[in-house]
Amino acid sequence: MDRQKLFDSFIEFMGRFAQLKAVAALRDGFIMTTPFTICGSVFLLLANLPVPGYGDFMSSLFGKDWTAPLNAVAGGTFSVLALIVVLSITYKYVENEGCDAIMAAILALSTFLILMPPTITTKEGAVVGDIIPKAWAGSNGVITAILIAFFVSCVFCYFEKHHIGIKMPDAVPQGVARAFSALVPGMVFFTTASVLYGLCHYVGATTLPELIFKVIQTPLQGLSDSLAGGTIIVSLQSILFWAGIHGPNVVGGVVSPLLIANSLDNQHLLDMGMSLVNNPQAKIFTCQINDVFVKSGGCGLTLGLLIAGLFTAKSDQLKSLMKMAFVPGLFNINEPIIFGLPIVFNPYLLVPFVLVPLFAMFITWFAISTGFMAPFSAVQVPWTTPPVIAGFLLDGWQGAVIQIVNLVMATAIYFPFLKAQDRAFLKEEQENEAEQA
Repeated sequence: MDRQKLFDSFIEFMGRFAQLKAVAALRDGFIMTTPFTICGSVFLLLANLPVPGYGDFMSSLFGKDWTAPLNAVAGGTFSVLALIVVLSITYKYVENEGCDAIMAAILALSTFLILMPPTITTKEGAVVGDIIPKAWAGSNGVITAILIAFFVSCVFCYFEKHHIGIKMPDAVPQGVARAFSALVPGMVFFTTASVLYGLCHYVGATTLPELIFKVIQTPLQGLSDSLAGGTIIVSLQSILFWAGIHGPNVVGGVVSPLLIANSLDNQHLLDMGMSLVNNPQAKIFTCQINDVFVKSGGCGLTLGLLIAGLFTAKSDQLKSLMKMAFVPGLFNINEPIIFGLPIVFNPYLLVPFVLVPLFAMFITWFAISTGFMAPFSAVQVPWTTPPVIAGFLLDGWQGAVIQIVNLVMATAIYFPFLKAQDRAFLKEEQENEAEQA
């Protein structure tokens, strides 16, 4: 099999993968968590604004405990992320199947709660019961939440489509009938959860979320936080997007839970009073590196391409496109350049479209690993925040500097490739003018 056939087979496989029900639900479900993570990030940012003297100034105004109300918002968003995930993924999966999404989501949430640890042990050794431990309702329970969401969604849709359940007479109100139809699948879910809880508790002296975290989530987070893992993630995003498949959506649907968990682990270290700089326990590859530094200006760091175009463009086509796409590019919206130039299936731009984000990842990774920048916590910025401003909000002046370095690098790499593209456009325009003359 030659290289072209191998590449075509890979693209076809990824296209089919992107259309899988589970992948679509995972992607759409995590998109639904965006308001919670962004809003929680705003309050965390207000509590930890990277401005020298900010904390002391606020303490002088509002007292030493001035961050407590702000951190409470983070506790109600990031610390219950797994609960949000199990609801959102189940809802999107079942909704896409045309079944009773809200009922399935509630059943999935209840199933997840049954499997959670029922007690916590304080520092003094006291056991406290009748609680929902945020340690497992947050990032540590995300993989468990995803698995439960898929299980509940598949079974619930199968039961509803095959009319397995208690069927009420037609005269019964629709809301009551739907409630009774959920009894049978509900008993299946709760019985399964009870059996799993018993097996983990009596055989392994643990719970399912703790077991999954140890066996599955921790190794996956370790892989995602490696340079090799980051290289694969970043490369796939660009290659798929170049091939016409929305790479960030496809890849993000799979890796976003891990990258978000990495950032929340870092936040936990901060909450314990530990520094993230040069801390071997801190995770480097988080969602902020991917969203703010690797995809600055859009996937492929195409803001660098637009800047290069300002110095390169001689053809009318490229000049008009640069004017149209530059302002959206400042706010990380690059669809006009992706599909307008286009970058999709453009042989001139495949190499830089893949290499630029990879180099941006290497530069950012090096900056963090050497201590120039701190690893990222749970603080995030809205995805439309312009470059440099986003870097400053996340990591102070160091973050802004690294974003500038990445943009300069991107501009330099895109320049010769875009110049070749511009020559092709110019030649085409001249030929068209000659034909019309």
